[in-house]
Amino acid sequence: MQKIRFKILIPMFILLLSTTLISTTGCSFPGVYKINIQQGNIITQDMLDQLKPGMNRRQVHFVLGNPLLDNVFDESLENYAYTYQYAGGKTKQQLITVYFDENKYTHFTGELLDENPAY
Repeated sequence: MQKIRFKILIPMFILLLSTTLISTTGCSFPGVYKINIQQGNIITQDMLDQLKPGMNRRQVHFVLGNPLLDNVFDESLENYAYTYQYAGGKTKQQLITVYFDENKYTHFTGELLDENPAY
């Protein structure tokens, strides 16, 4: 009786092991096409040039769009984040921070990416 169970379990174990190996190696198979991934707010120099001190939040949002996340801790600033990853390679990041005083735009900080295929 024990020999029969053992004879059945060995092929099942081999099948399970080979299925696991095949499925995990498929994830890292060389030559798999990877896409560029961009996330966040695309901000251009033209958009930043349109910002004028004294603009209200709605006007700034009209020019730049809404930030991805609302800043619940400090309403005097908004962050416009953007990341770009080249086909599974390095990720470039950009952060533009827009400052307000009494809901009026004052200035921004941050630098745009030098090269970006999105714009």
